[in-house]
Amino acid sequence: MIATTLRFKIKCFIMNVQLLRNASLVLKVNGKTILVDPMLAGKGSYEPFMHTSRNIKNPLVDLPIGEQELRSLISQTDAVLLTHVHLDHWDIKAQQLLPKDILIFCQPANVATLGEQGFTNVVSVDHRTDWDEITIYRTGGQHGTGETGKRMGTVSGYVIKHNADSLYIAGDTIWCQEVQDALDTFKPRDIIVNGGAARFVTGDPIVMDIADIVTLCIYASDAKVYVVHLEAVNHGTESRMDIRDALEKHKLSGQCAVPMDGEWFK
Repeated sequence: MIATTLRFKIKCFIMNVQLLRNASLVLKVNGKTILVDPMLAGKGSYEPFMHTSRNIKNPLVDLPIGEQELRSLISQTDAVLLTHVHLDHWDIKAQQLLPKDILIFCQPANVATLGEQGFTNVVSVDHRTDWDEITIYRTGGQHGTGETGKRMGTVSGYVIKHNADSLYIAGDTIWCQEVQDALDTFKPRDIIVNGGAARFVTGDPIVMDIADIVTLCIYASDAKVYVVHLEAVNHGTESRMDIRDALEKHKLSGQCAVPMDGEWFK
C-alpha cells in the first residue's frame, strides 16, 4: 500500500509531453490535458508559405494519429495553449474541431483574433496565470531579425510549473535576450525549442537554427532540451538528421533529444 501511494505521488510530479507534429504538443500535467499550438489538418491541406524555397503544400506530413484518435484527443482536452496564431500553430481544422467554449490560454496580442473566431473562454496570459495548481508564465521571444522579425509579429513562450517540475516551451523564437532572460529567471528543468531554421528566400532564420540550439544547450547545461517544429512545413531548412549530427559533433546528444512525430517524451 505504501509503495502504491509513493508511485502515485511520484507520477503526479511528472509532466508528460507528446509531440504530435511541428509545434503541436499534448501536455499532461496534474491530471489535465493541454493541447499546445494545434495544427491538425491532413498532409497538403494548405498552400506553401510564400517567398520560400520549396513549393510544397503544408503540412508536409500527416499527423501520427488517425481521425478517430484525433477526435478522442479533442474530447479529452481541458485547455489549449497558444504561443501565437500563425497557421502552423493554430490552423483552420483546429478552429473547426475545438469547442468554442474550450479554455484557451494565449498572449494578449491574440485575444481579439480568437474572439472574432468565436471562442468565448479566452484567458490572456499577461505575465502569470494560475489554473488548477498549474502556474503558467509568459515569456518573450523574437520571431526572426530585422524587417522579417517585425512582419512576423509578437510571439510568446511559456513556462509551465507544477510542484517541483518546470517546463519551458520557447515557441517560435531565435536565440535572443528574451530567451536568455527566461532561462535566467525560471531555470527550467526541461526546455522545448522550435528548430529547423525556417526561413524565407531573404533574411535570417525565424526560429532556432543549429547554432542557436547549441548555444542554448551550452547556456542551460543543467536542463534537458527537446527540439521540435521539424520536417512538417515547407520553409524549414534543417532536418532531424542535420540536428542530431550537430549534437553528436558538439557532444550534446545526452542533453538534447530530437523526438519523432507521435513520440512521448519528458
